[in-house]
Amino acid sequence: MKIKTKLTLGVGLLFILILILGIVGAYNINALKQDTEHILSDNYNSLLYCGKMLSAIETNSGEGISVFEENLLKQEKNNTEPGEAEATALVRSYFEKLKLDARDSIQQINIRTGIYQIMQLNMSAIEYKSNLARTTAAKAVLWIAVSGTLCFLIAFTLLINMPSSIANPIKELTESIKQIADKNYSKRVHFQSHGEFGQLAQSFNTMAEKLEEYNSSNLAKLLMGKNRIETLINNMTDAVIGLDEDQKILFINEQALKITGLKKEDVLGQSAQTIAINNDLIRSLIQDLIQKGYNSNTQQPLKIFADNKESFFNKEIIPISITPTAEMQSKHIGDVILLKNITPFKELDSAKTNFIATISHELKTPISSILMSLDLLENEKIGKVNNDQHQLIQSVRDDSSRLLKITSELLNMTQAESGKIQLTLHEVQPIEIVQYATEAVKIQADQKKIRIRTNCSPSLPAIKADREKTSWVLTNLLANAIHYSHENSEVQLTVKESSNLVQFSVQDFGQGIDLKYLPKLFDRYFQIPGSHKAGTGLGLAICKEFIEAQGGEISVESEIGKGSIFYIVLKKIL
Repeated sequence: MKIKTKLTLGVGLLFILILILGIVGAYNINALKQDTEHILSDNYNSLLYCGKMLSAIETNSGEGISVFEENLLKQEKNNTEPGEAEATALVRSYFEKLKLDARDSIQQINIRTGIYQIMQLNMSAIEYKSNLARTTAAKAVLWIAVSGTLCFLIAFTLLINMPSSIANPIKELTESIKQIADKNYSKRVHFQSHGEFGQLAQSFNTMAEKLEEYNSSNLAKLLMGKNRIETLINNMTDAVIGLDEDQKILFINEQALKITGLKKEDVLGQSAQTIAINNDLIRSLIQDLIQKGYNSNTQQPLKIFADNKESFFNKEIIPISITPTAEMQSKHIGDVILLKNITPFKELDSAKTNFIATISHELKTPISSILMSLDLLENEKIGKVNNDQHQLIQSVRDDSSRLLKITSELLNMTQAESGKIQLTLHEVQPIEIVQYATEAVKIQADQKKIRIRTNCSPSLPAIKADREKTSWVLTNLLANAIHYSHENSEVQLTVKESSNLVQFSVQDFGQGIDLKYLPKLFDRYFQIPGSHKAGTGLGLAICKEFIEAQGGEISVESEIGKGSIFYIVLKKIL
């Protein structure tokens, strides 16, 4: 039976029961009402009239005769009991005789006797009718009780059966859905019904059967895929650690276990923060995750003792996000920490740095000798040189100067790479650095007719810096600005105070730099594609190393066609 039909029949039956109970109650109450009304209208009034007539005849006056006459007329109209009319007629005949002789005591006695007879008839009628009303009331109570009991039993049966007939299937279906959600695809529901619940049960069982079939058919594939992935992770040469969104360790390969000195059974399923309490390396690895400030571009290689030697690793944290089915927003489900062993590259880099430092140092001496020899050749005391020889000497001088500059830059870079930058920090006035740098590039600027406009107040606070290296950086920036500026233009050098810092800015109005090249501008050996390659690409990289070694910052802003601005920021002495 359908749910709608059940509800209609149940509510309809309750309505009929209420209607029947109302009809039975109304009928019996009406019968009782009629019985009581008969007592009042028929007998009580007669007793009232008789009482007034007895009182009136006792007075034996004209007014009493009038009252008696009035109540006798009312009594004559209210003869309702058998024999009451005859008794009333006798009272009338006696009363008529009494009116002829008001002192006739015999007639008075007869009248009282007749009135008593009428009262006796009504008293008997009242008693009879009271018994009848009592019987009617008893019947009414019986019928109402029977009807009420029957209605209660039927309603109670509906109350017990109907909600359970609807709620129980829903409850069973809910439990079955929970079982399916917990991947118990063998769960089935069995409703002995041909209504909506029966159809729902059939559809649910069909769905569960298909899910079970799908799960069974794909379980082996899933297990094989899981084992394949675990094998791949374990055979990776890089250390890999997988975390869920709560930073619990989901997987860790053999290389990571070897580096951290942990055991797989002790870490799987455990919180990384709990393990970090007793493991410094794990604490270092998850520190960026806790602080939510990881940036792979600013991370320094980790130095870890592994493979019985001091090794270097690059840390990379890969956040994992998915977009759940039928949703639009992606959800973060965990992170993968990857440690890439860069020890061989670090060793090669160190060897390269040492090699370049050695070669540069060895080349610097013969180049200096060449320049000295060129000076001697140009000395007229040794002998005069003609114009062609002078041009050759100048050409050799230019090439030698360029070689000397390159070797100097290489030596500076090797110092920066090896961390052996020799700094002499002391109090320096910004105006001194500006004067040195502008003086150093004056000839280069004059050759292109470029004016260097400086804005540097002598009252600026002193900075704590290495005079030589800071001057070298500012000179290099000015030289670059002059090189990339148009003839008959200008370069602006501005120094200003900002909070507890002093900022140097070098601005040119040349061709500018494309935005896509700005992030790589301070990389070693990088040169902008299409530009005239006059140097090694190390100048700006060395500038960055020198400024950052002093606790400062260097940056650039540029736009094609509008020129570039290079900024140097150093701390002032408070």
